[in-house]
Amino acid sequence: MGRRLALLLAVAWSAGVAAQDEDLTQLPPASNDYQPALTSWGEPDFRGGWPIDHLNGRTPFQRDPAQGNRQLLTEEEYASRTEAVEALEQRYQNEDESGTMGIGHWAEVAAANRRTSWITAPADGRLPAYTPEGQRLSDAMRSTWAAGQQFDWVDDFDSWDRCITRGLPASMFPFMYNNGMRIFQSPGLVALQMEMVHEVRMIPTDGSAHIPAQIGQWLGDSRGRWVDHNTLEVVTTNFRPGPSATNIGTTGSPRENDTPVSPSARMTEWFHMTGPDQIIYEFTWEDPVVFTHPWSARLEWQRDDDYGMFEYACHEGNVQVRNYIMASRAERAAAAAEGSQ
Repeated sequence: MGRRLALLLAVAWSAGVAAQDEDLTQLPPASNDYQPALTSWGEPDFRGGWPIDHLNGRTPFQRDPAQGNRQLLTEEEYASRTEAVEALEQRYQNEDESGTMGIGHWAEVAAANRRTSWITAPADGRLPAYTPEGQRLSDAMRSTWAAGQQFDWVDDFDSWDRCITRGLPASMFPFMYNNGMRIFQSPGLVALQMEMVHEVRMIPTDGSAHIPAQIGQWLGDSRGRWVDHNTLEVVTTNFRPGPSATNIGTTGSPRENDTPVSPSARMTEWFHMTGPDQIIYEFTWEDPVVFTHPWSARLEWQRDDDYGMFEYACHEGNVQVRNYIMASRAERAAAAAEGSQ
């Protein structure tokens, strides 16, 4: 789907919400009327490109507390967000005109939408409080995204810094680039290819059991099943523990973008196909070691089979981690020398 069409859809959807004078604390329910085509082996056919770049329109991960329990912006707030997005879009042209290349060429921005946050539950659209252990794990995390960090070895970096993974649920949220998603299917298996870090989530739908609990994986172990006639339900467990497990990175993410994951985490997802080119994607995240309550999110996907995925080089030459460590050691040595004088 082209950028102009995505913009028109966003505007039309927003206008429809305003025209209906809908309760701004509620999102439209996922329709169960659509009957997807079936694959040759009889499963709903979700194959194709489902990039989430159209969602990168300044919608925050967490809601501004001033917006209370509203899932949708007021018309005034929507106009303000649209103005902010237009200003960001202008950066590309400004750089071209000035003969420079910076964030305007690097960061993608999409049309504004009326969502106040991607988080839908709790009702305030914000992450639940950490447990004491969750807070301890969060405090222990390090990342190049956080200011004032010191690095001495590779495990001082989060998994995204190290080009391993953005993790879950982080990988299912839009970022400023590399938002490609593509679904492949074969009998008893769904594969979800993600442009960021070029990972592929393998989701058996053949009724097989999860792998043993002792085996942890960066993206966990997923098992799916088809429910109703238009929905893929996926349960993911067996997450790899550690203080550097995930980095959400989306606008409005928690403190310094760091959110820990424990082996007790469980993610339940629902991919509802509501039309030939629409999927409503929802999930609930449960991690009683880290959070005091579960939390949920919802994103509206649009088909774009023409979206091209490019190489994810991460950091050229694979030297950035080494450079951070050498710079940190040099800073500490210089500070120690200065303190001894």
